[in-house]
Amino acid sequence: MAGTALQSGDKYQAAREKMVRDQIRSRGISDQLALKAMLKVPRHLFVPAEYESRAYDDNPLPIGYGQTISQPFIVAYMTEVVKPSAWKNALEIGTGSGYQAAVLAEIVNKVYT
Repeated sequence: MAGTALQSGDKYQAAREKMVRDQIRSRGISDQLALKAMLKVPRHLFVPAEYESRAYDDNPLPIGYGQTISQPFIVAYMTEVVKPSAWKNALEIGTGSGYQAAVLAEIVNKVYT
């Protein structure tokens, strides 16, 4: 996911912007790298097709096998807490959907899962 560019016509871009504004920034997440990564990574690509329209909702979603993709705020919070930067690597345990790893990949040098 590193380097994923938002394409014009991305039908979920407005939903991502609303998610960051209303669920993440409004709850105190202020790290600019985390906020930019959350705006960039297309969360709807990390959930099963039947949940795509709910991908930007303020809750975890099932991804199968009793697993869930974490609530967007939790992903942003975990990203901010580790203080990622371009010169750091990250080890992400319990990768599940890969969304947290993709968010980190927008910021750090390398992500290991």
